[in-house]
Amino acid sequence: MLSVATTVGIVVALLIPTIEFFQTVDLFDFLTGTKWSPLFADAHFGVLPLVSGTLLTTFWALCICIPFGLGAAIYLSEYAPERARRILKPILEVLAGIPTVVYGFFALVFVTPLLQKIWFLPGNPPSTFNALSAGLVMGVMILPTVASISEDAMSAVPRGLREGAFALGATRLQVATRVVVPAALSGIVASFVLGISRAVGETMIVLIAAGNQPNLTIDPTKPVQTMTAFIAAAGIGDQPTGSIGYKTIFAVGTTLFVMTFLMNLVSARLVRRFREAYE
Repeated sequence: MLSVATTVGIVVALLIPTIEFFQTVDLFDFLTGTKWSPLFADAHFGVLPLVSGTLLTTFWALCICIPFGLGAAIYLSEYAPERARRILKPILEVLAGIPTVVYGFFALVFVTPLLQKIWFLPGNPPSTFNALSAGLVMGVMILPTVASISEDAMSAVPRGLREGAFALGATRLQVATRVVVPAALSGIVASFVLGISRAVGETMIVLIAAGNQPNLTIDPTKPVQTMTAFIAAAGIGDQPTGSIGYKTIFAVGTTLFVMTFLMNLVSARLVRRFREAYE
């Protein structure tokens, strides 16, 4: 009841200023506009640059947390000895306890200069603030979440399935990838969705390292601004209460809320679809 009441309170707190915002700004222009400068004299309210920045950093975070997180989960569940598992899993989960502001400065002062030094692809190297370093470090932050939940799901797969596969002559790799992973797919999908939700909602890393510039681009070497970064930057108290700039914060927050809500609906359907029940 408390969680439901909290959710309802969040929706009400977001919805009222958002409705007032869209009485001034056209909804279609907000969703399809390609320029975002709501706090300037020549204001533009197209949210697409913020959405693209959010999706761009999330994509690069997933490139790190999904393969490495799933690989770590497979190793801990199927390969690591019990003693190694007891040591390695807590060490991995320590990454989840590091403050995100530390990750942000790590991306800015270490990862970005490193990328600039080793850059070998065509085009200019990453700028001082860029989506790539923010996304990569965000993936490292989310990796323990994906690895831990996926490992728990794999460990819950009955031992009999593994023994049956070994009896048919399967190798350990075949058992891990063709038996255990499909059987634990609902938990693995849930870990992926939770990782995506954390990436979409992350604030400090992108606020510090991504540049806070609303560019509509898919180039990860350029600075971008995410929805959470705009909310953090614009919500520090400089906007008068009731102004259009103040209501913009709630409009972006509602957009982010709707995106994560739809993502959770899709994930719930996927988890139900791939759920395996064992006696």
